[in-house]
Amino acid sequence: MRNILIAGNWKMNGSRASIKELLDGLKAGIDKVTNAKMAVCAPSIYLADVAEQLAGSAISWGAQDVSTEASGAYTGEISASMIKEFGCKYTIIGHSERRTYHGETDELVAKKFAVVLEAGMTPIFCIGETLEEREKGITEEVVARQVQAVIDMHGAAVLGKGVIAYEPVWAIGTGKTASPEQAQDVHAFIRSVIAKADAGVAENIIIQYGGSMNAGNAKDLLSQPDIDGGLIGGASLKAPDFLAIGTSA
Repeated sequence: MRNILIAGNWKMNGSRASIKELLDGLKAGIDKVTNAKMAVCAPSIYLADVAEQLAGSAISWGAQDVSTEASGAYTGEISASMIKEFGCKYTIIGHSERRTYHGETDELVAKKFAVVLEAGMTPIFCIGETLEEREKGITEEVVARQVQAVIDMHGAAVLGKGVIAYEPVWAIGTGKTASPEQAQDVHAFIRSVIAKADAGVAENIIIQYGGSMNAGNAKDLLSQPDIDGGLIGGASLKAPDFLAIGTSA
């Protein structure tokens, strides 16, 4: 039986005051979440605050990106060891916004996967197709290529140490959501791709859904056999909404 992981991706949102209010709300209601693990992925500048506020709670925390480099002349970059110092359990890699706005390739994301693992954290590995790719009927080709990049570089056993977040790019921040059946179909396909390399990893790996999951649709999405949680954007910025997703599991 796979665990359910609900992780919030705050993106470039928040202030010290709003984050304190949000985390106070999450801590006050986390006892009602009984069937899922909860985590928040914060802008790196706020990780110290998040670590302090969530210490001793049932909520884990993580970062939103990481450098492939360990240290050196890489102005503006943040290494995995730096992130780990703040008690992070997770680091998001390969988010579509990083792929789109910063030109991150499948190869670069695969390198980041290993860097996060080597630092003792769990990568939340984002994959997914654009609207144009879906309309061309190449969704499966795209997600298979993205997953295969990690398998080819590191092996399926290493992939199994991470979490996959399937994010149809056309459903991120748009209010559009894949139907439970559409999402399930892609999740099942992703698992089948992994199974060709390692059936055990395919059976046990957590595959989240990450396209505008909210309190209203979470239950239907999470009831699908191959959907093991959610990577939540906007709905993770309000404690009642985020907790409602958690209690839907």
